[in-house]
Amino acid sequence: MAKESMAQRKTTGRVMHEFAHGELKSGRGGKVKSRRQAIAIALKEAGASKYQGKSENKRNLAKSKRKEAEGRTYQQEREGKSHVGARGRRSSSRAMGGKNAKSTTHRTAEQRASARRNIRKANKSRRRRAA
Repeated sequence: MAKESMAQRKTTGRVMHEFAHGELKSGRGGKVKSRRQAIAIALKEAGASKYQGKSENKRNLAKSKRKEAEGRTYQQEREGKSHVGARGRRSSSRAMGGKNAKSTTHRTAEQRASARRNIRKANKSRRRRAA
């Protein structure tokens, strides 16, 4: 089997987290108690199953990502989270201190200028408090 992508690893991790906390349910709604079944579900949701075709795997991963974005996973419902991971950015991007980021997070000139203004503002208020 080929190496999993970052999105696939994240989804697999989320599903196994649900299993560890007793939140993972099978298709009929019953709780999953078998680790092997949990792994099978995780691989299917992540689109990394060797028993399905490329297009079916792609479709399964897209479906899982939609579910995560809408906050409909069992983990999100139970823990009251609206999303999994970083919003709109890879959680391992260089900007967030990650080592295995493929590329840096791209920001427009406007966003960079805004960030500089915010930093200056924060430093100014810090100096005021210290004095």
